[in-house]
Amino acid sequence: MTVRVAVCQLAPVLGDPGGNLDRALRAVAAAADRGARIVVLPELVTSGYVFADEAEARRAAQPADGPAVTALARAARDRGLVVCFGFPELDEEGRLRNSAVLADPGGVRAIYRKVHLWDREKEIFLAGDEPPPVVETELGRIGLVICYDLEFPEWLRVAALRGAQLVCAPVNWPAEPRPPGERPIEMVRVQASASVNRMFLAIADRTGTERGVEWVSGSLIVGPHGFPLAMADPAKGEQILVADCDLATADDKRISPRNDVLADRRPRLYGEVAGA
Repeated sequence: MTVRVAVCQLAPVLGDPGGNLDRALRAVAAAADRGARIVVLPELVTSGYVFADEAEARRAAQPADGPAVTALARAARDRGLVVCFGFPELDEEGRLRNSAVLADPGGVRAIYRKVHLWDREKEIFLAGDEPPPVVETELGRIGLVICYDLEFPEWLRVAALRGAQLVCAPVNWPAEPRPPGERPIEMVRVQASASVNRMFLAIADRTGTERGVEWVSGSLIVGPHGFPLAMADPAKGEQILVADCDLATADDKRISPRNDVLADRRPRLYGEVAGA
């Protein structure tokens, strides 16, 4: 079954939770109007990213049953969608988490807490300690990770081994210098991960400038062969990209008549990779 996937590249604003939620809901509706059934929004889309300190992040945080998650889960239900998005979570014990939600017409199906924290996130958030969820939806098996998680090949392989056909990743990619003519390395990593795991990846980056930080604005959707199916134009700022994906093709891990990227693994020899 072919399903239309959308990634929404947005520019949330620090200190404007109502405006951020409205922006996210409008993007979900616009993607649905273009036929999308799976919609991915950026990391911390309800709050913005460059917090001055933990206190500012805490003021922006909400519990998992707060107004932002409730409203976006309702949009998933009302439009018959799978929606993935990031938000600053105040967990059951009052700790701050950089979290993402996967919601479908049945409600919130998974909340993932970012395991690999980037730079100053370690001063604000508590890292998660659970593997990436893979949720069986009516549209396919969908995994969920956040931003810096993508730089750990083991993490995407875990999602593949758990049966993910598509991994959705809300991200905020800070722009870094690169040689003229080269694509941002974050995008190259995503293409490589899709190829080596033979699965789809949908990446929703943010855009704009926040407290002096520029963003890659590199949202993209990649197929199991590692080639982009849709890719943002960084010069266009906010935008919605769509691609039609036959998620079942990600179940075929063969790359030749005699080779399979999962079956050919030799885990007994990989102990050092896992620190064993």
